[in-house]
Amino acid sequence: MKHFTPQDVGKFMSPRMLGMVVGGAILVAIAATSIYIVDQAEEAVITRFGKYVTTKGPGLQFKLPFGIDRNYTVNVRNVRTEEFGFRSVRSGSSPAYSNQASFPIAQYSAQASESTMLTGDLNIVEVEWIIQYRIVDPRAWTFNVNERVATIRDVSRSAINMLVGDRAIMDIMGLERSAIEAAGIEFMNETFRGYGLGIDVIAVRLQTIEPPAGVRQAFEDVNKAIQDMNRLINEGQQVYNEEIPRTRGEADRLIRIAEGYAAERVNRSRGDVARFNSVYDEYRRSPDVTRQRLYYEMIEEVFKDEEGTAVIDRSLRNFLPMMNLGGGR
Repeated sequence: MKHFTPQDVGKFMSPRMLGMVVGGAILVAIAATSIYIVDQAEEAVITRFGKYVTTKGPGLQFKLPFGIDRNYTVNVRNVRTEEFGFRSVRSGSSPAYSNQASFPIAQYSAQASESTMLTGDLNIVEVEWIIQYRIVDPRAWTFNVNERVATIRDVSRSAINMLVGDRAIMDIMGLERSAIEAAGIEFMNETFRGYGLGIDVIAVRLQTIEPPAGVRQAFEDVNKAIQDMNRLINEGQQVYNEEIPRTRGEADRLIRIAEGYAAERVNRSRGDVARFNSVYDEYRRSPDVTRQRLYYEMIEEVFKDEEGTAVIDRSLRNFLPMMNLGGGR
């Protein structure tokens, strides 16, 4: 095994070797402070001596070394979520969450202050909701606001409190739920644009809306009564929709039958009138002949369903008595 001697150490520490070592260290430092990678979901905000220069997209990027340029990477694809009135315990396909009762006392107070609100009809309601947003301006997100998350939460709480305070409690728990969500998105985006926060709220979802625990049962009874009322109204409407058209159809059928009967009777009466007038005209011209013809027609009508009947006059002038040879005794 070779041992280093003072002469060998002197050769190793020569100026040329030292220059190469120092140069290599400088190159490594330059590479380490000037090369960076931006992920596909990110954008990099670049400053030079603390002043904004540019924003760069995904890929291998370069900047001035030794802290002259600084990069701040911001994820612009990720959808971020803020929760109010509850906190998620785990994420996944079936996320669980905890409300106020499962938190320590200090956190319990904070949760209650988030979810408890006063409605427009002076009732108290507990509202749990979430907002989802995405960063659309990395420069504004990086520099314009210091307490970004706190600002987002304060604006969201203000918006939901305002919207809940403008409505009655039964409307909030029923028909106005989607209207509150839509109005919340519009109000928050307008406010954040005014602050220059660089985000876009894409969803507001009201998770749970319920009265305080002390009166919850009474409100549930009221809701049940309202649901029963609506169900009975719907059932009545269904029966109405089934019976009224059928009844109207039956009425129209009877009307058509009556109209047909009326037309038949009118036409028959008109025919009888016309026949009577024609007979009367004939009677005026030949009374005896007409009277005789009417008599025959009447006799024919009376005996048209009879069989084996002979019509004779009183003096038997039109009758020849003969023995019935084809019949019985």
